[in-house]
Amino acid sequence: MAVTIDEYITQHIEPEPDYLYRLWRATNIHMLHGRMASGHLQGRLLKMLVEMIRPRNILEVGTFSGYSALCMAEGLEEGGMVYTFEINDEQEDFTRPWIEGSPWAGRVRFIIGDANEEAAKLGVLFDMAFIDGDKRTYRQTYETVLSLLNRGGFIVADNTLWDGHVIDQSYDRDPQTRGIESFNDFLMHDDRVEQVILPLRDGLTLIRKR
Repeated sequence: MAVTIDEYITQHIEPEPDYLYRLWRATNIHMLHGRMASGHLQGRLLKMLVEMIRPRNILEVGTFSGYSALCMAEGLEEGGMVYTFEINDEQEDFTRPWIEGSPWAGRVRFIIGDANEEAAKLGVLFDMAFIDGDKRTYRQTYETVLSLLNRGGFIVADNTLWDGHVIDQSYDRDPQTRGIESFNDFLMHDDRVEQVILPLRDGLTLIRKR
């Protein structure tokens, strides 16, 4: 039986830890829009980026089920911390037990609240950030994150191709698509950073603060 290219890729990369596989399955069974979880390939990439960048502190905007936060926490060195914000308090009952029951629980601080209002109150500067929150406010979130990022730090922004909707005129009136388009267009001319878009899953933009 022929395999898909996605199956081929996941067969030839680092295996997904059993705990994360179980979280991914639970997310898809119990949560609406379960495909929003990063999954095997993106999760292994996030872990490797953490191992390459070696951040002390990571800011995540948009926890969802906790999959991406745990992948990044897995790659952290001793003493590192992921501060992850989720604005939807209805997800806490699902997400918190999975984070607190994980092998990396001591490296994750899970916060219910709006990162655009609350992240600065932590008094922490970050070496890396992962933006995966409300697409309608990506530019605002980007400015918040950039202001809290150390020089030379990295931002990873998810969903920046938005299932190809960014080049589909039939989605021009969709607020989330417009939010992503506005973010991409602004970023292209922002001389504070350098950036590259990877066509991985739903589009992943890597951004480095100059």
